[in-house]
Amino acid sequence: MRKARASGFERLESYLVKIIQEKGADQNQPSSIRFLLGTLKVFSWFFALVVSLRYFLYRTEILRRFPLGIQVISIGNVTAGGTGKTPVTEIFARTLAAEGRKVAILSRGYRRKEAPWWQRMFTQVIDPPLVVSDGKRILLDAATGGDEPYMLASNLPGVAVVVDRNRVKAGRYAIKRLGCDTIILDDGFQYQKLKHSIEVVLVDSTNPFGNGNMLPRGILREPFRHVKRADIIFLTKCRGDVSDTIAEIRKYNKTAEIVECNHTPRVLKDVWSREEYPLDWLKGKTCCTLSGIASPKGFENSLRHLGSKVVWCERYADHHRYEASEILYALNRTADMGADSLVTTEKDAVRFPRFETTPVRCLYLRIAIEILKGGENFEQIINRICFSQGTDSGGGSRHALKDDERT
Repeated sequence: MRKARASGFERLESYLVKIIQEKGADQNQPSSIRFLLGTLKVFSWFFALVVSLRYFLYRTEILRRFPLGIQVISIGNVTAGGTGKTPVTEIFARTLAAEGRKVAILSRGYRRKEAPWWQRMFTQVIDPPLVVSDGKRILLDAATGGDEPYMLASNLPGVAVVVDRNRVKAGRYAIKRLGCDTIILDDGFQYQKLKHSIEVVLVDSTNPFGNGNMLPRGILREPFRHVKRADIIFLTKCRGDVSDTIAEIRKYNKTAEIVECNHTPRVLKDVWSREEYPLDWLKGKTCCTLSGIASPKGFENSLRHLGSKVVWCERYADHHRYEASEILYALNRTADMGADSLVTTEKDAVRFPRFETTPVRCLYLRIAIEILKGGENFEQIINRICFSQGTDSGGGSRHALKDDERT
């Protein structure tokens, strides 16, 4: 079976991501690519101007931040993709739920199936938010609710997951209809319309700000100095000395708690049967990989570190929606190469169509956050959320009022 070809947009996206993701990766490119990068640089200046104007409007209260009257924990980043936000969201939700909080995760549901933009623009009907999970059962699949919301709902029984572009509306729904008393705003750092109580920011220690440029010339969604708004910073992918990254952060934020952590493999699971395999199963095995994530190298290298020989890697753009033919091609290619299994990520696995039989094992690697240093800082934040004495009229803690002024 021939491989289905990725769309032209996806091929261009994947190519540009390789060039702009890391400092120095854009060197020694042909003249046509240099011209394209120069054009992207101009767009990045305009993007930076729009970002600055937007924050000015919120800071001066020309644009309003809406309170919900309960704790709202925003988890986000200053860069586009690759920081490992979903596992951090999961550890916050799991810990808060264990402390007795009724938690709802609010997500935009990036790249889920929805009506075309022109229909959404002209429709007058205000639809209710999509409830992927009400905390008791999963109500929507990954295609409808989004792959990350579905994955969170699958791994977090007792936690509601609500999807809507308008997170203010989604939050009000979670409070009124689902009885939630704590909101986690997934990918919320740039979402200023909803007032935040605590700002959690993730920084990739291996690539904290890419090549230093704003989108689309670089990976920054806003200037790195905006980490000054953070209350707690999760420094992810810590596998060595991170003192230089911490020093860079401290130039802009001298008070935020810092937690050093790593994304650690926990278990292998069959994509469809959910049968578990210990990580030692990979030792001495040959495998192929299939992924559609922002930073696939980390995933592929983790398999090598676990003792597997990776002989073929198939990569798609982040959040790629798989067709059955693409999965079958990867499975057949794995079997033809005599490999023991095709391995994918958990985020990819929820987007796989179902097959009753396959020519080779298809497994996904489940990842969890391991806190290496600063665990007491994480506990302090959890205690602040759970035992905060009183909230201001804006719905955040007294501490959050100071953060808004600082923004």
